[in-house]
Amino acid sequence: MRRTLGLLIVLYLLFIASATAFAQVAKKTPSPGPEQAAALAENGHCMQALPLLKKAIRQTTDHDLKKRLGLDGLHCAMTHNAPYDSLDFLAVLTKDFPRDPEVLYAATHAFSDLSLHASQDLAREAPFSYQVHELNAEALELQQKWDEAATEYRRILEINPFLPGVHARLGRALLSGAQPSAESVAQAKKEFEQELEVDPRNASAEYVLGELAKNDNDLPAAIRHYSRATKLDVDFGEAYLGLGTALVSAKRFSEAISPLETYEKMAADSPTGHYQLALAYNGVGRREDANREAALQRQSAEELEALKRKAAVAQERQQAPSTAPPEQR
Repeated sequence: MRRTLGLLIVLYLLFIASATAFAQVAKKTPSPGPEQAAALAENGHCMQALPLLKKAIRQTTDHDLKKRLGLDGLHCAMTHNAPYDSLDFLAVLTKDFPRDPEVLYAATHAFSDLSLHASQDLAREAPFSYQVHELNAEALELQQKWDEAATEYRRILEINPFLPGVHARLGRALLSGAQPSAESVAQAKKEFEQELEVDPRNASAEYVLGELAKNDNDLPAAIRHYSRATKLDVDFGEAYLGLGTALVSAKRFSEAISPLETYEKMAADSPTGHYQLALAYNGVGRREDANREAALQRQSAEELEALKRKAAVAQERQQAPSTAPPEQR
């Protein structure tokens, strides 16, 4: 009995000694720091580095190191089948480096890849859902294949005729062709009206109906739709411009001033806004204000034209083939 007890005491002491030694070794071997985490990622050990990078990027205060950790983490997540881990790094990078071209370039590719990944998940998990048709329609719109996009939107409405936004998208597709026929315009108008039956708070639908009414010279209807759009979305600048323009056309100059002044605050460099406000001021006899707005209209138009010329020159230079010898290129 005594020998057994003595053996147990010896084993216990050995366990305590081993635990103490292990703790001392652990203390002497700290977890990798931010620099080591970055080095791991940059030397091809992404899966080992990812959790370390996530922790390090939240802790480091070194600006340059934080950017390096974020870009390394983003690269590892997007290239090692962990795309959603990239969101942690994107949140830090886009917040702390909002104007950095390297960060913006990397974020562009990451968001594009995330979008593709999510769309593939959707197609795999719910291939017959209306959301798949929505994605197809949006892709067709980007390619300016408006008839095919309209077909997709009609399929969605067959599945769910009361889905908010789809009637408006179908109407937009019908109007977006190079020269929409009178029949397409009439059908689009019906779609926007149906959209408002489904979603009475759709300011964009009201605005487009205002545009269509203005094109038909139905100024009372245009004013009504524009006015509703400004009430549904108080930050909808184009709706204020449309309302003011329609009121000027109807010679209701005093009523036009308020929406046009609101629009001018939102788009101070708009030649059209200054022009319409000049007409409204002139209509109520405010000559000095009208002259000021006319001068601002000329100035903003000249600035806009100069900007267009600058952009055109830059585009020509970008598209022009290089004439330098190969060794100088």
